[in-house]
Amino acid sequence: MKNKPIIIVAGEPYSTFSEIFYKVFKSNYYKKYNRPIILIGSKKIIEMQMKKMNYYCKFNLINKNQIKKTKLNNDKINLIDVKLKFNKPFDKISNKSSNYIKKCFDISLNIMKKKLAFALINGPISKKHFFNGKHKGVTEYLAYKTHKQNNEVMLIYNKSLSVSPITTHIPIKKVSQNISGNKIFKKIILINKFYKNKLKIKPRFAVTGLNPHCESNFYDSEEDRIIKPAIKKLQKKNLKVKGPFPADTLFIKKNINRFDVVVGMYHDQVLTPLKTLYNFDAINITIGLPFIRVSVDHGPNNQMLGKKKSNPKSLKEALLFFKRLNDN
Repeated sequence: MKNKPIIIVAGEPYSTFSEIFYKVFKSNYYKKYNRPIILIGSKKIIEMQMKKMNYYCKFNLINKNQIKKTKLNNDKINLIDVKLKFNKPFDKISNKSSNYIKKCFDISLNIMKKKLAFALINGPISKKHFFNGKHKGVTEYLAYKTHKQNNEVMLIYNKSLSVSPITTHIPIKKVSQNISGNKIFKKIILINKFYKNKLKIKPRFAVTGLNPHCESNFYDSEEDRIIKPAIKKLQKKNLKVKGPFPADTLFIKKNINRFDVVVGMYHDQVLTPLKTLYNFDAINITIGLPFIRVSVDHGPNNQMLGKKKSNPKSLKEALLFFKRLNDN
């Protein structure tokens, strides 16, 4: 199948994603985008939300089993309509939407398994309600669904600087128990391979410490016991890895300009400074799956629903990222 489409899972129904998608759809480059785009979601929900904002667009309804035979272009919204019976629209985020989201993901994963699409993008998901404690996030959920558990890597990507946490959505009190030299080594190897194969770049890595200032007044710190040996092992593999660096000063401009990727020990240690620097100009990439998966780097933002003020930057960046992959 030539010029395989990009699949977008609409995600949480009670969110600003319909608005964000519409803004991108109406942008100048969407119709000329070099791959067809297929949205998976409920036509009823999407139309209902768009109507509230006085948005109107035409749909090209697609049979999920006839993608190969369907003529696709981006003049209309190519939609696989996920039928869902409900008496009233979702008026809050709750586990009532879990069945709908699961159906959307199941359809998308079946398409990816059959290699009928180039890549997968998903809209924001409420981790608390959809996963209900079974998975830490979409990264881990998709690794489970594709039988790639413990091989998944979260990379928050920006063309100037990307970050990756060794531990993801876990309580701070459990971070020290869940970092290991093997995890650091394995994740950096996978990120390095991704950069070299997909982006044609040999990345420069900075690794943070765990303790404040990478210092401790106790014997056998995580820096000495876990992080430094992992860095030395990676350096012996001829990877460009330095550290550990104190996280409080690493993101100063003169320091960060020396690196392409910062690998941190826990989620907010690296995501907070990246979002402060680049706002929504970043995307969440899952490395280690049988396909490339990207998510917008923000949540459902349901408090902004219907206000026409949501920023579509992250979704645009996701599509532009795949365009850069095509160029490479």
